[in-house]
Formats: sequence, structure tokens, C-alpha cells
Amino acid sequence: MLPASVRPVFDAVQARNPHEPEFQQAVHEVLHSIAPVLERHPQFVSGGIAERIVEPERQIIFRVPWVDDAGVLQVNRGFRVQFSSVLGPYKGGLRFHPSVNLSIIKFLGFEQIFKNALTGQGIGGAKGGSDFDPHGRTDAEIMRFCQSFMNELYRHLGEHTDVPAGDIGVGAREIGYLFGQYRKITNRHESGMFTGKGVQWGGAEVRTEATGYGAVFFAEEMLAVDGGSLEGKRVAVSGSGNVAIYAIDKAWQLGAVPVTASDSSGYVVDDAGIDVGLLRQVKEIDRARISEYAVRRPSARFVEGARPWEVAVDIAIPSATQNELDESDAAALIAGGVRAVVEGANMPSTPGAIAALRAAGVLFGPGKAANAGGVATSALEMSQNAARQRWSFDDSEAKLRVIMKNVHDSAFDAAERYGHPGDYVVGANASGFERVAHAMLAQGVI
Repeated sequence: MLPASVRPVFDAVQARNPHEPEFQQAVHEVLHSIAPVLERHPQFVSGGIAERIVEPERQIIFRVPWVDDAGVLQVNRGFRVQFSSVLGPYKGGLRFHPSVNLSIIKFLGFEQIFKNALTGQGIGGAKGGSDFDPHGRTDAEIMRFCQSFMNELYRHLGEHTDVPAGDIGVGAREIGYLFGQYRKITNRHESGMFTGKGVQWGGAEVRTEATGYGAVFFAEEMLAVDGGSLEGKRVAVSGSGNVAIYAIDKAWQLGAVPVTASDSSGYVVDDAGIDVGLLRQVKEIDRARISEYAVRRPSARFVEGARPWEVAVDIAIPSATQNELDESDAAALIAGGVRAVVEGANMPSTPGAIAALRAAGVLFGPGKAANAGGVATSALEMSQNAARQRWSFDDSEAKLRVIMKNVHDSAFDAAERYGHPGDYVVGANASGFERVAHAMLAQGVI
């Protein structure tokens, strides 16, 4: 139940966005968390901060026509939602997946406002993408799609305006095609207007690993509050993409034993611990289903059509997609003795799951805090591009670790200040909102 102070704002969001359930879900969570902030800061209420922050500054929807290898014309839909630029240029990834629609892009862009604010860096919030499915497409088809996509989007981008990065379906290959087309159209080599680039041509060390590494760093900080550590902990990770692979990798490095990975067909459990090299071979090089991992790994078994939350573990890191962990999954994790759930993906846990985990005393790290490492390292990449510098892997990882500690501490401290000790959902939303709200007041009604 939303407090009365923010209920009218949510009612207006529902009325103006009636067919956007993911966006409504994200707004509901934030409004619920910031009610005590509004009570303590009446200037935020009189300044209409909540009413303004739920409305994007700009929504761009466009047609993306392209021709496949068979010579058949295809038409997809492209999106870019620029939510808030009050702290800096818009910053947020591009997602290429058939599930993409306006609701999903708006929920992701809205979350990005607070995630980016939590990093303490000067970046605003945005998100974009397309319902294009790169799975099964040739490199030539993906290149033609990316070039057509950029033919429209380029006019809304720039290193001081809007700086995209990758997300689901958009990796170094797609970033390369997109950046190349931007450079050709504009006749400018603005290396800082795209992040997630190849290291050889302006990308930052650790950017590929950053979201997965950052989630594990956040888990480490959560456990350390009570004197705990990752040493010897069993970890369940969902997904088998970039975030999942590097969360598994860093969990190993910090002494934990990651035992699961998954895709849409099911999950594998490996009691000997996931072999990161084999997982990368199967998913990134062979582009096979996760079941192939179990075929090649005697200690692993594949469970078809299920999710890994039924495996008994100490820590869970959902790293696949939104709303992948529901109330029944939370119950299974609790029964298995889970101590902490840390979101590697964006909003992967349903409200019912979060409530159940919190009621059971499970530490819960929301995505806007726990997976902020990716965008934080993107901002570091922007800094390197602006200064024409290049930092080493070790330097970049050290900076990432400091940022994730600061993100954790900001969320933890805000939860304490607003009377919800240990509640990282309230803390992350409150801390991020405070930073954005103060800047919005200072810059006037715009």
C-alpha cells in the first residue's frame, strides 16, 4: 500500500501510462521508498519533484527498416527514452531483444536515474533499444540493422548529450557497428559518446566485467556489515550472459563456489563449481544452449524448463532479466537457507519475492545499487576518453571496487537515516532520489 503522500503521483502515472506494467512496477517501488524523504524535505513536495521525475524529459520511437541476407525487407521499432539529465548527460544502455517495448524501456530508464545518481558520478538516466532479435542473425545482418538503427538515433546522441552503452543483445560487436555508423554520419570521432567499446579503440579495461564484478563486490560489502565474507559460500547465479559469467568469475576469485548458470531453456547445477572457461566457450563462442555445458562437464547436470532458485545456496545473484525471481522462488531460496540475494539484472525480483525475502531476514541488494558497477565503469570510460588516457585493468578494477563500496555505504546510511535499517531498497531509492531532487530544485522548473 502506497502512503497517501505519493498515491496521487502513482495514480497519475497509471492513468497516463495504462498499458505499461513494468514501468508502473518500477515507479511504485520508488514512490513507496521515497515517502519518508518527502516528509522530511517539504521543499521537494512544493517543488513537484516526484511529479516531474516520473515523466521522461523525452521519448523517441522510430522505425528501423533493414534487409536480411535473403533480400527480404524487415522492419523493427527503435526506442530511446531520455529520462533525466539533471546530473549530467543521459546515460544508459541499448537492449536488442524481441520483448522490448516502451514499458520495458521506460522502467529501465527510470531505474537508471537513481542507479546513476548512486554512483556519485555526473551522469543522467536513459535507456533504449529495439525489438530486433540478434539471435541467429549473421554478422552482416546485425551490421545492417545497427546501421539503420543509428541512422535515426544519431541525431539525439553526443558525448555531452546522451551516451549509450550495451545491454541484453548488445555487446562489443553491436557497439562497434553502431559507433562506426555514428562516426560516418557525423564526421566526428567522439569516442566518449559510446561506452562498452573495444579496448583497442577507446574502451575501458574492466568495462566488460564490471556489472558482474560489481554485484559480487556489493554482496561482499553486505556480508561484511555483520563480519561475514564470501569465503566458502555456495552461490546460485541465473543467466549465462556477460553479467552472469563475470559474477561467477569474481565469486570464485573471492573464495565462493558458484554452482549454477541458466538460460531460457533451463539451468545447470555443478556441485564442483561452474567452470568459467567452459561456460564462456559454450555461450560466447559456440553460442549453444546451456544444456551443452552439462554434456561437456561430468560434474554438472541440466534441469530443463526450471530456474536455479530451487538449489540450496548461501547467496543468489539473479542476472538474467526482469521479474525472473517470483514469490515461489523466494520461498524455495529461503527454505534452502539463502542468506543474501543480490540483483545482477535490472528488477529481476518481483515485489512479492522482495517482501518474502525481507520478511525472512534475508539481505537484499536491489539492482539499482548492486548492478551499478557497469554504468560506473562506463563513466570511467567517458573520463578516459575525455582525457585521452588509458588506465590499466588493475587500476580500473580498484576504482570499481571503491565505487561499489561507496554505493553500498550510501544505501546503507540512507536506510538508517530514514528509519529502515538494513533495507537496501529504501536506502538506494532514498539516496539516489535525494541527489537528483536537490539538483532539480537548484535548476528550476524545467
